[in-house]
Amino acid sequence: MLPLTTLKTVLSFLLVVGSPVFSIPLNTRTTAVSLAAKFKAAGATNIVAGDRARAQALHHAAKTGKYYANASITNVVVIGYTIQVGIGNPMKHYGLLVDSASGNTWIGADQEYTITSTSTGTGDAVAVSYGSGNFSGQEYLDTITLSSLSVSKQSIGVANEYQGFRGVDGVLGIGPMSLTKGTVSNTDTVPTIMDNLFSQNSINSEILGVYFVPVSEEDPTGTLTFGGSNSSLMTSDITYTPITSASPACNYWGIDQSITYGDSTILSSAAGIVDTATVLILIATDAFDAYKNVTGATLDETTGLLKITSDQYSNLKPLIFTIGGTAFTLTPNAQIWPRSMNNVIGDTSSNSDDIYLIVADIGNDTFGFVNGYTFLERFYSIFDTTNKRVGFATTAYTESTSN
Repeated sequence: MLPLTTLKTVLSFLLVVGSPVFSIPLNTRTTAVSLAAKFKAAGATNIVAGDRARAQALHHAAKTGKYYANASITNVVVIGYTIQVGIGNPMKHYGLLVDSASGNTWIGADQEYTITSTSTGTGDAVAVSYGSGNFSGQEYLDTITLSSLSVSKQSIGVANEYQGFRGVDGVLGIGPMSLTKGTVSNTDTVPTIMDNLFSQNSINSEILGVYFVPVSEEDPTGTLTFGGSNSSLMTSDITYTPITSASPACNYWGIDQSITYGDSTILSSAAGIVDTATVLILIATDAFDAYKNVTGATLDETTGLLKITSDQYSNLKPLIFTIGGTAFTLTPNAQIWPRSMNNVIGDTSSNSDDIYLIVADIGNDTFGFVNGYTFLERFYSIFDTTNKRVGFATTAYTESTSN
């Protein structure tokens, strides 16, 4: 029987401009990596534009099989989790955005790649577009270290050109391997970090547990668990749902869900994706219009978010996501942007208590929804490649009122 190892390294929670971050059986080898929340003001304001562009690019890429050729927009803000990753020997640390809707890992944005004794250039070109950012460069194989875990000969992109990644060194792709299709020349797909952790016997199951503490908490932390999940961080049983069969969401961590507001259905069962690198909860236009009407919210031109009054906030009803037959409820407080952080979304008013909703319009020709980190910080999530499913459970922060 293998011991349960809990090893920690600190990840930073950063504001990034234009960029696209357990019940465990005792015989499962896992490594837990701790998270910490940190913000950097970046000057741009419209997170809605960035999230929407990302969703549309991801949708287009999956439909066409071209994960490398989408146009990007600039001057938008995305908030993402970054992890300090060691690369090479001697090891150098890079801060990489944790992205569950990408399979590629790459570096060379804020900090240049240093060639070491473990670096091998393949001579192949690599390029990926995220809608709100992109990069192109050359492929290398190198050793990557995540706390005690080590992956040898991991494919990484070394950027010659990039756009939309100020504040990070690159991306750690934890999405399915199929998302790397066509991104590296002379290659169909390349194994992801998770694939190689599993194939090199660093973990027994290709499972990632994700635990985000709301960033508005006094001591925001969190945990990524490679190889399993941690029941001590959950307050309910896990509900698993299979990866949706609907294309193109099935290419990502795609699931089926419906959404009700109070007793009113605003989104019938639809296919969409779960994405750590999207900030907001994006829903189909007709569902968004229904949500806007029932809440009485108005669209704020500066932030692009829905805005409500204190009285309207007092009257907010639960927003219920039905996934795998289980209701996951966002309380009124969970539906609003943290008021203490209004400055990072471009709220320039003198009233620091302005109230903004974190549900936005996904736009046309895209998924039925994207559940971004503002959803994930209220629930424990499990990305299970081994069994082709996604799991959710409540946590101590599901009903937090810190926003």
